[in-house]
Amino acid sequence: MKMKLNRRSALGLALSCGMAWATSGWAQTYPERTVTLVVPFAAGGSTDLVARVLAASMSKDLGQQVIVENVAGAGGNLGAGQVARAEPDGYTILMGTVATHALNPLMLKTKPYDPQKDFAPVSLLVLVPNVLMVNPELPVNSVQELVDLLKANPDKYSYASSGNGTPLHLSGELFKSMAGVEMQHIPYKGAGPALNDVIGNQVPIMFDNLPSSSSHIKAKTLKGLGVTTKERASSFKELPSIDETVKGYETYTWNALFAPAGTPPENVARLNKAALAALSDPDVKARMGEFSATIVGSTPEELGKHVQAEMAKWEPIVKSVGVTLD
Repeated sequence: MKMKLNRRSALGLALSCGMAWATSGWAQTYPERTVTLVVPFAAGGSTDLVARVLAASMSKDLGQQVIVENVAGAGGNLGAGQVARAEPDGYTILMGTVATHALNPLMLKTKPYDPQKDFAPVSLLVLVPNVLMVNPELPVNSVQELVDLLKANPDKYSYASSGNGTPLHLSGELFKSMAGVEMQHIPYKGAGPALNDVIGNQVPIMFDNLPSSSSHIKAKTLKGLGVTTKERASSFKELPSIDETVKGYETYTWNALFAPAGTPPENVARLNKAALAALSDPDVKARMGEFSATIVGSTPEELGKHVQAEMAKWEPIVKSVGVTLD
């Protein structure tokens, strides 16, 4: 039986097919222009280093340039908030961290964004160890010797961090709690000034990102005692894990890609594919190894669950410390 279409029906069918073709075409051609990867911290830090290596490789897979834009300020909240409010089209994405998607939202009095509702997860990328370091003049050569020294001299020693409420500050607070020791916290405006004072022996102890401090440890201007991940760092096998002395202790910095909430699922999937391809690139693997970063890679759904788990992990620690941010 032949079906006859009147003029209106034929026109409707044509428009319907055209819209379907256009939608399919849009999905297939993304991205058609430059993608901006916002790093919510200053250039030169571990998050910036990871972002620049990843962006170069993703550019090849996407066929469009991925450029890194540093939007530093407010502990990462400025850049993260900018991406949360960006057009949800996949052309502005965020290099998120434990600070932007777990710690800051738990401490902020006024929340510029919701880490779960305002973002579309793309992929967990890497885990980066922190490291416990001391000035070479401090008479300790191991985590256990430091614990013994601190227990014998409560409140005599202090530790530096990159600022109140930062992952490095909370790494120190978790260490104090789990090792049963006391140290005074000295916050700085960034890791750079803190490192300078630890090297100058103004403050004897510090937790820092391993990539940022590795050159100082190699030069012996700082003495590394242990990494904060449960596994030893690939580029510093001689450094034990703090967990080998303080059982159960584990902190790390992680990097992950996020897009604004409402970004089309097909664009998120395309970004995820490009990120995973970059993480499997031998050159990227080699560079991440130099940073002592452990490559992970994940689905968007797995990253969403990771953010939930990180907030649940850090919430009791944040409450115990009592840190709030304006």
